[in-house]
Amino acid sequence: MLKNILIIDDHLTMIEGYRSILSFNPHGYIFNIQTANSCQEAYEVLHFPVNANKFDAVVIDLTIPASQTLNLVSGGDLIPLVRTTNLAAKTIVITSHAEHFLLYQLYVNQNPDAILIKSDITSNELNEAFKTVFEGKKYYSLTMLEAQKRLTDSNFFLDEIDIQIITLLADGVKNKSLVDYLPLTISAIDKRKVKIKSFFNIEKGNDEDIIREAKVQKFI
Repeated sequence: MLKNILIIDDHLTMIEGYRSILSFNPHGYIFNIQTANSCQEAYEVLHFPVNANKFDAVVIDLTIPASQTLNLVSGGDLIPLVRTTNLAAKTIVITSHAEHFLLYQLYVNQNPDAILIKSDITSNELNEAFKTVFEGKKYYSLTMLEAQKRLTDSNFFLDEIDIQIITLLADGVKNKSLVDYLPLTISAIDKRKVKIKSFFNIEKGNDEDIIREAKVQKFI
């Protein structure tokens, strides 16, 4: 069965690796692969008239060269574009990012058909992901499943402001200076830090404990 695939990645070695793996897939697919190496190039490929509704699946790396003129900052911004130009195409995100909050935001906001982490991928898993999405189901690799479980099983989860606080602390910003970066009072920030510590089960911890636990749990 012939499947037209667009791979969007700026690392040629990764593209060739995917091409090699998919050429030996055990599920009977024959893949016709086209590539793009940046947001700009992907935009041009997707808008080229002969490519309208051509692709059965689009593989997207999150970290690719942006296009400021098109307001495409990362590969994730291409997902709505794919759904506009190729209505039936499956979207498969393959990324080196393993931060749980980032992955969960991708899952909630963009809802691709598959999310795979490069450090998780084997040749069998890549082929299984394609088979699964072509059957109309979702596919998530192990790290994504861990992120999903970690955040959806909680009574509450960290929002974007909470993550900003953690990131600023990790960047060396002192507690008293956080008000210079956030639209919050110091009292509101302190309340959020209590929530963050509770989330990480370090109620009596300090800022260093927050940073350490956030790194352990792959939030930063």
